Amino acid sequence: MTGSDASPSFRLAYVPGVTPSKWVRIWHERLPDVPLSLVPASPDEIYELLRAGDVDAGFVRLPVDQDDLNAIPLYTETTVVVVPKDHIVAAVEQISPGDLDDDIVLHPLDDALDWEKLPGRPALERPATTADAVELVAAGIGVVLVPQSLARLHHRKDLTYRTVTDTPESRVALAWPEDRTTDLVEDFIGIVRGRTVNSTRGRAPAPAADQQKSKSGAKSTPRKGDAGGGARRKPAAGKSGGRTAGKNPRGGGGAKGGPKGGAKRGKPRRNG
Repeated sequence: MTGSDASPSFRLAYVPGVTPSKWVRIWHERLPDVPLSLVPASPDEIYELLRAGDVDAGFVRLPVDQDDLNAIPLYTETTVVVVPKDHIVAAVEQISPGDLDDDIVLHPLDDALDWEKLPGRPALERPATTADAVELVAAGIGVVLVPQSLARLHHRKDLTYRTVTDTPESRVALAWPEDRTTDLVEDFIGIVRGRTVNSTRGRAPAPAADQQKSKSGAKSTPRKGDAGGGARRKPAAGKSGGRTAGKNPRGGGGAKGGPKGGAKRGKPRRNG
């Protein structure tokens, strides 16, 4: 591991559709003294930010083809088709790619899906962004296939979306520069992987106050022979060791080895 936690804050980038709020909340709970800054970025911009050191880590969509970046896959998204509410596929829960054979399927330049062959009929031009493609769908130009999170991000009242089976899926990952794996990056990796605060793979927690007291108490333990702290000596033979002679320590009759003939207390005998 290189670097240190000397940085006063942690900068986290994320691409459209990714919602980092869950992990940010855990960060604030575990590291309240280290501010976390969120930096929204396009799929192309996020790599520039990572490589330039403008952010410490970022949520990206796979594949990551930069050799200088590390990436941890986190989850896979469902692929959906965004259509007008009066489109025929809105009447069912899910469709197959073949159900779009008669539709113009828009293919934005920032498409998050890795297609070998796009279903449907191709448009004359590719929209610049997914947001532009959604606007064209609302205008009745065609339909667009996207990860479900992007369909939610660009939701409109006049549009809906349905699951499409047997299509490429988008995988979201946490990426960071390989040569800048700092302590704060390790902390965030532990959070997204679900590690607990006391996980052995995370940074060691600071000693608890009671542990420090225990350690300091051990150092101040009186040594043998010190006043008030010396070990007790075995009583000499014939001495009581501080107990009353002849008294049973359990509060009973005479002590073991005491003089014989000691009368037992009890009811007096009646004379016959």
